[in-house]
Order: sequence, then structure tokens, then C-alpha cells
Amino acid sequence: MTVTWIVVIPVKVLAQAKSRLGVLAGPRRPELAMAMATDTASAVLGCPDVARVLVVTSDADVTGQLSSLGASVVADPADPRVADVTPSRRRPVGPEDRALEDRLNAALVHGAELAARQWPGTGIAALSADLPALRPTELSRALRAAAALPAGRAAFVADEQGVGTTLYAAPPGADFRPMFGGASRRRHAASGVCELLLDGIPGLRRDVDTPDDLRTAVGLGTGPRTLAVAGELLDVA
Repeated sequence: MTVTWIVVIPVKVLAQAKSRLGVLAGPRRPELAMAMATDTASAVLGCPDVARVLVVTSDADVTGQLSSLGASVVADPADPRVADVTPSRRRPVGPEDRALEDRLNAALVHGAELAARQWPGTGIAALSADLPALRPTELSRALRAAAALPAGRAAFVADEQGVGTTLYAAPPGADFRPMFGGASRRRHAASGVCELLLDGIPGLRRDVDTPDDLRTAVGLGTGPRTLAVAGELLDVA
């Protein structure tokens, strides 16, 4: 089945994004977060299966830069001006983490509802904004695999660690119920969402939360904006 997709990307307020990269990026952390979101959105816009990129954010800089690429932007109704949405995998998840996850997923659902009203009959996917090594062909493979599932089934792609989620895809007729944040791979699988076990999609699996994640992404080959910033921070050619 051929499915056209709307991809919803949540982008936090840059001043509060990616706090765990602060040890490397210091005052350039918002610049790095913006670069990664821009490279992610550029890759999605280059995917032939995607009709529209819908960014959910309350950051004016994000709105301006991603709109200029061709993405549609809507305001984040929760406007979570807080630290990282994804809690550290090294500590227990507490009530505050759950609240952050709820805000993230509420933003995604808000974007999906708008997309469903404006572009009925399309598939709707949620994608992390920190995938600077993503290739359009990787996203295309995952979206086509999701479209080939039995009717009513949603799908997801786990991150490189096998703990979180980078992509959640609901073809037409499937419920859109993302559960991003923390150990979301387990939650998605337990709820009956199909995990896409595809090889050859390292950029789609490589989200960036830490300096080591960024080094790995640069090794895979990031987009030009991320490379320009990360190349200086990591002192790579």
C-alpha cells in the first residue's frame, strides 16, 4: 500500500534543550540543538514518502529557521520551558520525568490532530528532532515498512541503545498513541505497537543526548549544520 506521510517533529525551547550536552557545548548548546533539528528536518523534507513536515514548538528561532526550510510550524500548547524531556537512563524515573514525557506526547498528539484535520487520509509519524545523521532513504524504508503492516497497526523504531524510540508511525486507520520518553521501547511494544527490526538505518536510530552520542553521529555523517558546530566542539576535520 502506498502511503503519504505527515511527519510531526517536536522541538523544545532552545535555551532549555539538550542539557546533557552542556558539558561539551557550554553556551553553544542552543546553537547545537538548532543545528541538529535543522539537519533532521532537512532529511525528512528530502524523503519522497513525506508530504509535509509539521514542527511543534514555541521557540521563535526554531519557527523562523524551520519555516524557511519548508516545514509547517504550530505552537506547542504545553510550552514546556524545562530541562530535557528524556530522563537520564542512569537514574530512576520519577514523577517529574513522567510529567515531561506527558508534555512531549501531548505536543505530538496535538500536532497529529491538526495534521489529521488538514491532510486527511495520510499516515502520521512522530520523529525525534535530534537525528542529525538521518538519511532520507532510511526514513523512507521505515515508513514503507510501517505502511506494509496489517491494517490498524502502528509501528516504531527503537534507538541505538534499544531503550528509547526515535520514530513512531501510524498509517491511515491506526491509532496515534505515542509514548516517547525514557524506556519507551518497552512501553510501545507492550501496547501492541510493532517494532520495525530493520538493518541499515543507523542514522534513524542515532539520537543525540550526550557527547558520546554526538561523536557517534559525526562518525556516521551528520548534516552540514551539525557538522559545522560539532566539528569545532569535538575538534574533528
